[in-house]
Amino acid sequence: MKILTIDNVRNLIHKVGLTCFFQRVMNTMELDFSHWNEFNLSPRHATHYAHGVIELMPCSNKHLYSFKYVNGHPQNPAKGQLSVVAIGLLSEVSSGYPLMITEMTLLTALRTAITGVLAAKYLARPDSKKLAIIGTGAQSEFQVMCFASFFPLDEVRYYDSDSLAMKKFAKNMTGESFQLVACQNVIEAVSAADIVVTATAAKKKQCLFTVNDIAQGTHIHAMGGDCPNKTELDIVLLKQAKVVVEYLPQSLIEGEIQQCSENNVYAELWELVSNKKSGRVNAQEVTVFDSVGFALEDFSILRVVYALAEDYQLGTDLTLIPELDDPKNLYGLISDVTQQPRF
Repeated sequence: MKILTIDNVRNLIHKVGLTCFFQRVMNTMELDFSHWNEFNLSPRHATHYAHGVIELMPCSNKHLYSFKYVNGHPQNPAKGQLSVVAIGLLSEVSSGYPLMITEMTLLTALRTAITGVLAAKYLARPDSKKLAIIGTGAQSEFQVMCFASFFPLDEVRYYDSDSLAMKKFAKNMTGESFQLVACQNVIEAVSAADIVVTATAAKKKQCLFTVNDIAQGTHIHAMGGDCPNKTELDIVLLKQAKVVVEYLPQSLIEGEIQQCSENNVYAELWELVSNKKSGRVNAQEVTVFDSVGFALEDFSILRVVYALAEDYQLGTDLTLIPELDDPKNLYGLISDVTQQPRF
């Protein structure tokens, strides 16, 4: 079984190139969403605590099975720890044998950004040039760099209640092709944007802006509201916008639409990818991708990473599964131990 560390994944992305990696994963994810009905799907299993959540996210088709262990602890950065850490596993269905265990903290940030851009392919205006991001924490740079790889961005406006997070974001984004504009508040950031990304970490119900604060034709990637009782958008905005989700049973519990009902949801993402429903139909409509993160997205990036790790011979092969001449003789692995003298 292959084990991929953080260094292995960084090396893989360096070899492939970030933009090419974005493109390969997005192509795979789009293909997987188009085969939606061939997957075994379920909401994630979440265990909630007063200070955070720990989740298991499974997904499989007839050939591969994956799951991700992931947490969400918003107070961790104050202790010098990441808010989100993750580990993923990919197995073959035919035998049940694991193929790979990999870090997924970095991969989760990448796949989340790629999912947002995949939805924007159908929901945002293709000539979108101005992006606003609210919340400049660990996810923010991934979002901006992925959107910049697929849209002709010339301006990125940003705001966070934490000035240090804003400085970190500006430092990381310095030298990119788009102009950076630091804003004094949320409204200043979103008022003239073509695409708005909401990525706050606060575990509470909030209204970052209303429909009156944004321009006609704005597309919103709402990714910060991702658990019960955590939202970022105004309910009036949601009722007026074209809202798309990943997986309705999960989004009704965790997404922005927990404030309203499934009647306010236009489509699941797979319906747009499969041409079951149209995406944006004119330049004036406001669209929302209510993204909470779904296991199919992890499945897609895991199978891309496994294929690339094989191609580039990255990772370490470790014996975590017994290798036996007689598969029924598992006890033989410890029989020599049990024959030692007892005291």
